[in-house]
Amino acid sequence: MLYQIRHVTRFDYAEPAAFARNNLRLKPILWSGQTVEDYDLIIEPQGRVFPARAEAGLANVVRLVVEQPARTLTIESRARVRVDRAVPIPGPSDPDIVQIAEWARASRDVSPAGPAAYLFPSPLIPLDREIAEWCALDLDPGRAVLEAVIALALRIQREFAFDPTATLVDTPPREAFLKRGGVCQDFAQIMISGLRAAGLPAAYASGYIRTLPPPGQPRLVGADATHAWVLVWAGPQLGWVGVDPTNGIWMAGDHIVVAIGRDYADVAPIDGIVLGWGAQKMQVSVDVEPLEQIPA
Repeated sequence: MLYQIRHVTRFDYAEPAAFARNNLRLKPILWSGQTVEDYDLIIEPQGRVFPARAEAGLANVVRLVVEQPARTLTIESRARVRVDRAVPIPGPSDPDIVQIAEWARASRDVSPAGPAAYLFPSPLIPLDREIAEWCALDLDPGRAVLEAVIALALRIQREFAFDPTATLVDTPPREAFLKRGGVCQDFAQIMISGLRAAGLPAAYASGYIRTLPPPGQPRLVGADATHAWVLVWAGPQLGWVGVDPTNGIWMAGDHIVVAIGRDYADVAPIDGIVLGWGAQKMQVSVDVEPLEQIPA
């Protein structure tokens, strides 16, 4: 499937901002099952843009510096991405959780794509006893890893309510867990906390998912949003496998990976500083358009 993605972020300032410096993580990464065929970044007013290093995880990072006073700042990211990724199929020969945990602890791969960086608590995803015990119901040590992972994702999807009013971007996993509600970021963080407690390397994936309108209704341009899900390292043969607890599905042809990290702080689409005073308002619009006929 070939997708055209348009992601627009607009900042409106009550008074002109004198200076802005932002880190942008908007260009999809090269990852298994996807390739970026074209990319463009449009900024108004124009500023200085130069490559920056991802401090953790996997991301295409650029630094934006705007040094002229501005009442608005618009950042538009356009990407054309081809995705060809099969749905994982759990099988009887899959390694179990104990084996994965042993392999992960023995791994000498300390690269951003290695399992070691995703075994331990991170700043936004601490270990939590209640979350660990709740997730452990599906994560029996002798259970095959893919079977266990999808079972946990399905239980999160069943038992947690999607409620955008329940949490904020900085809500800790424990609060969302106790409320049994939140958004995709919360469900991903809860699942990651439980997987790490079981000894499984688990990463936070940020990107986009193709959404389908109700039957007979047209697509609403700009109505989509960024999405978050989980990557689990399933051993040297299976590698990283994606699972989406918000929807109870595997990462496959509908998911486009933009960045991978320990938690949201590693992969935030835009962060940085602004010098000014007065209120600030941010508006985000995302459109994921299939450029090829959707298979029946």
